[in-house]
Amino acid sequence: MTSLRTHNWGDPDRPALLLVHGLTEAGTAWPHAVERWSPTWHVHAVDLRGHGGSPRFDTAAASRMLDTFVNDLVETLRALGPATVIGHSLGGRVAAIAATRAPDFVRALVLEDPALTQGTVTPPGFADEQHTFLDRFDNPADAGREKVLMRRNTTWTDDEIDRWAECKPHVDRHMIDQLELGQVNASDVFTELRCPTLVLYDADGPFAKHSVPTSNPSVDVRYLDGVSHCIRRDDPTTYHAIVDPWLANHGR
Repeated sequence: MTSLRTHNWGDPDRPALLLVHGLTEAGTAWPHAVERWSPTWHVHAVDLRGHGGSPRFDTAAASRMLDTFVNDLVETLRALGPATVIGHSLGGRVAAIAATRAPDFVRALVLEDPALTQGTVTPPGFADEQHTFLDRFDNPADAGREKVLMRRNTTWTDDEIDRWAECKPHVDRHMIDQLELGQVNASDVFTELRCPTLVLYDADGPFAKHSVPTSNPSVDVRYLDGVSHCIRRDDPTTYHAIVDPWLANHGR
């Protein structure tokens, strides 16, 4: 058993594909990816701790927040058995570290604009910004206005925007208060990975600016133009043209 809430789609006899979301989202926030992958994979999507239907952070877990995220995911992988893992943003940070700690349980890894930097990923004021952002979803009318803005300012589909917005009221505000994701040496993480790994960066984004060269032959890093942090939502055609054949070649 795993303590994390996990959503499942597809045939259990298919290879396992585990999706790990970013900060303030949940396992329900992958609608088009699930639709695309569930015919050929047994898709699992976790709610990370402090998100969706998963446990909240107590004081002890919050004091070692990154380790808690990673340990939860390793627990899920051990319960699931070897899987291909896809992580976005915070989920990419957690999935990459989990893959170094439990290499026998990660067949292959896809990191979508992962929050891997050489320094802190939560600068001063970040928690306050997150609270202000989440306050906009406290009631249906305000959430509706946020969705209108997203439809105006992004190319995301209505389904993606709806699932994205529905996650926000279920974020653990105590987690946001204590938000500290540790110091991680991205170069060390990439060097330690043993599974085939595909990394996609928004070429103009902050995480790409912190990315580091790696000589690890298992790691394939690509920089994409014309997208932002949520690559699969901004440009699903390009995202799937890269990721789907890579999964077919490395993920099974």
